[in-house]
Amino acid sequence: MGLQGYLALWCGAFGTAALVGYGRSLAGMTPAQRAVRVMGRIERVREPRHGSSQRDGIPVVVSFQDPSTGQEFTVTNDGDHGERISVAWTGREIGVRYPRGRPHAFQFVGDLWAGRRGLGWPNFAVFLIYVGLVVFAAIDWSWPWALIGFGVPWTMSGVFHMPQNARVAGRRIEALTSQPPVQGRVIAVLTDTGTDSDGHTSTSHTPVIAFTTHEGTNVTAYCADELPDPPNSYGRDVTIHYTPDDPAVFTPNLRAEHRSRSLDTAFGVVALLIGVAAVVVGAVLL
Repeated sequence: MGLQGYLALWCGAFGTAALVGYGRSLAGMTPAQRAVRVMGRIERVREPRHGSSQRDGIPVVVSFQDPSTGQEFTVTNDGDHGERISVAWTGREIGVRYPRGRPHAFQFVGDLWAGRRGLGWPNFAVFLIYVGLVVFAAIDWSWPWALIGFGVPWTMSGVFHMPQNARVAGRRIEALTSQPPVQGRVIAVLTDTGTDSDGHTSTSHTPVIAFTTHEGTNVTAYCADELPDPPNSYGRDVTIHYTPDDPAVFTPNLRAEHRSRSLDTAFGVVALLIGVAAVVVGAVLL
């Protein structure tokens, strides 16, 4: 079998997988579409124990209602129940997803409607078809086609995402500085120890802060990357800037937010230039 035969087999297999996936999505038959998605409410927040692990998230009690039966469920996030809850306050709404008819198999989700159409695998199959076509062009025609095949989608992605990311970062900083900060306190430092494949042991420390918003909401949250000297931060007082609409968006280090925005912009520009350069070089070498 020649190169064209392998390409036809590759595209045929993944094309069939994509068509089946898109067909199931249109018919509403994917597991993601058949799952029940409801909003739960945090009824109680428990303070994490100093020195414990951060893997299970902030201990909370959540209530939600099964829309098909009207039955109310009260559950905790002990064990493996989806996404880790890293910011919590009494009354906060949180997404809950579970298979139809099995509310006890619930999973907590940050974005309740993400992936609701079940198009992840079909889209990945289309991506693999594109990769196969680029590889074929690079081998059968000439290798500069690989640069063009890489550079075109990379550049288009950068052109689309860069302005969007800049607007999001600008709105975030504007919201964080829209009102005076509040005082918070590090109420625990969580410790996790792991061993890599070479036998080396590493330890991570995650401070947990508590603060009260101007509206009287008591927030408990992980603060992993923005406090200096995390292992020795227990009991430290911190100044918290937060967004009025969503206290889950906060920072104890406003300067770090500005630095992060500048670094993200610089990274986006460099990535865009790499894509443009790949297209130009590929076109010149053809």
